[in-house]
Amino acid sequence: MNLSWPRFGKKSVMGLDIGSSSVKAVEVGLRGPDKGFDLKGLGVAQMPAESIVQGAFLNAGAIVDSIREAVENGRIESKEVVAAVSGLSVIVKKVSLPTMSREELADQIQWEAEQYIPFDVNEVNLDFQILEDGSSDENMEVLLVAAKRDLIDDYVQVISEAGLTPVAIDVASFAVENAHELNYAAEPEGVTALVNIGAQVVNINVTQNGVPAFTRDITTGGSQYTEQIQKALSISFDEAEKIKCGTSVGEDSQELVPQEVEHAIRSMTDGLVGEISRSLDFFTATSAESRIERVMLCGGGAQMSGFVNTFRERTGFEVDVLDPLARMVPNTRFDPEFLRQIAPSLGVSVGLAARRVQH
Repeated sequence: MNLSWPRFGKKSVMGLDIGSSSVKAVEVGLRGPDKGFDLKGLGVAQMPAESIVQGAFLNAGAIVDSIREAVENGRIESKEVVAAVSGLSVIVKKVSLPTMSREELADQIQWEAEQYIPFDVNEVNLDFQILEDGSSDENMEVLLVAAKRDLIDDYVQVISEAGLTPVAIDVASFAVENAHELNYAAEPEGVTALVNIGAQVVNINVTQNGVPAFTRDITTGGSQYTEQIQKALSISFDEAEKIKCGTSVGEDSQELVPQEVEHAIRSMTDGLVGEISRSLDFFTATSAESRIERVMLCGGGAQMSGFVNTFRERTGFEVDVLDPLARMVPNTRFDPEFLRQIAPSLGVSVGLAARRVQH
């Protein structure tokens, strides 16, 4: 799904995940069906606090600097970028429309969209994907995507100022789906919930028969862990972030942390799992014939100590952590321990980098 409507082909592109806590830049080389992929470049740079708040770019200069740092660190060759948007300024809806050709729908999409999106259609970029063609006397299923034009313009501006060329803007939840498909065997009849827990937004994408069946973004995330720790210990945000990262090394962490921190983390985890669970319950309630068979978690928030176990216990779902590098061909250029730690946070960037642009 690409709001700028490019055609995708063989040319390598950079997957650029501009997050509120960090920027991840990835370039991959695909080896063909079932042959895995090469990690050609991977760079990460921290984002200064409050550069991006609730999706708004408050410090464009700092964002540009972080993009440049990530690209330089990753030694990425491609200058053509695919980025991703999410949050309250992005609307994804599955709608039923009278059967027509793609060309006819392209001509009518703006009028059709007025009925389904809460924004002025003159202020958004629109895209669509026909999911299921209907017969001449039946409707067809269409995935409709709208993103506020101001948001798209912000991304285009910082990418361009960093000396790069934006060629497509995707949706974060769809990028995670690309990463999942790249690394895991297809389950044509299965229903999988892909949950990406970023610093300020959680992206939920329930896929059924290989296509999105339900998407939702929740405006909460890993940065709220930091805020809870900050309040519990009366320390600065940066100090709280360091403590949080020190306790987010996985399920088997033996590090000792203050009791107040443990309580703050447990409280935040319970609340976040509850928010996500309610969205998944809503999908189940509105799709009587569909049952979620597995939940795949990714993003920095999924690495918080105890999160996976809590999610599994609270929901009863089969829960795993998505590894966007599972089918990567071994590369001695990268430190294996670094890749192990960073991998769950690369769902969006790897999914974007898996694209190819046809000129």
